Formats: sequence, structure tokens, C-alpha cells
Amino acid sequence: MANEKTFQAQVLTPEGSRFSGDVVSVSVPGASGSFQMLHNHAPIISALDVGRVEIQKPDNSTLTYAVSGGFVEMNDNQVTLLAERAIEPGDIDVEEAKKKLSDAKEKLKDSSAMLSDVEHQIKDAQNLIKMAGNS
Repeated sequence: MANEKTFQAQVLTPEGSRFSGDVVSVSVPGASGSFQMLHNHAPIISALDVGRVEIQKPDNSTLTYAVSGGFVEMNDNQVTLLAERAIEPGDIDVEEAKKKLSDAKEKLKDSSAMLSDVEHQIKDAQNLIKMAGNS
């Protein structure tokens, strides 16, 4: 991979920067489907869905984050990922995620609950549980 072209990437959350550095590729869960960005990718701005972000670094290591939504922009070989939350699988509290899933499913019984919000909470909790199991 030494001769592959790299580009700059950063992962930002409301809590601060989670990553900044040279990368070979960034794969994201776009709102219209997952996609991968490589060196010289066309400029793009996309909403992020709940899912998995994978960052391939030049040393062949991979960073993985569970994201709960946000935005990604690629322009001039720079990717900026603005995530509501980006957490590494090893840092996921599975019991807390299971509780969030249970609480969200309970909200489905409440007719005043915003269905789209509850569905997002369920999808997010399921993603956390799945990714923690794959760490």
C-alpha cells in the first residue's frame, strides 16, 4: 500500500476530534447507501445514516466507528466527517445499548412518540450492539 495515494481525513463530533490524518480510503453509511471515497474522489456532500465508518490508514490498519448520523464532505482530497456520535467498537457499552433498544421499543407503544425518532433510536441501538459484537 506504500504507493497508494493518500488524502486527509478528519472525524469530528460535538465532543471534539476523534481522528485526523492521512488515509487511503474512507467508507461511510450515506443516507442513500454506503459508499467509499479514495484519493481524487469527486466532490460530494452527503448526509450520514446510522452505521459503520471504516477508515483505511496508509499503514494498512483500519479504524472503525459506529456513527449515529451526521454529514460527510469530500473536496480537494480532504474528507470531513461531522458525526452526531462516533464511537469505536471496543468503547461501546453493550448493556447501555441494550437498555436504549428496550426503551426505544417501549416508546413504540406511545402514540404521541415521533415514529421516525423512535425508529432512529432503535436502528442506532441495534448498530451499537452489532458493532460491539464484531469488535
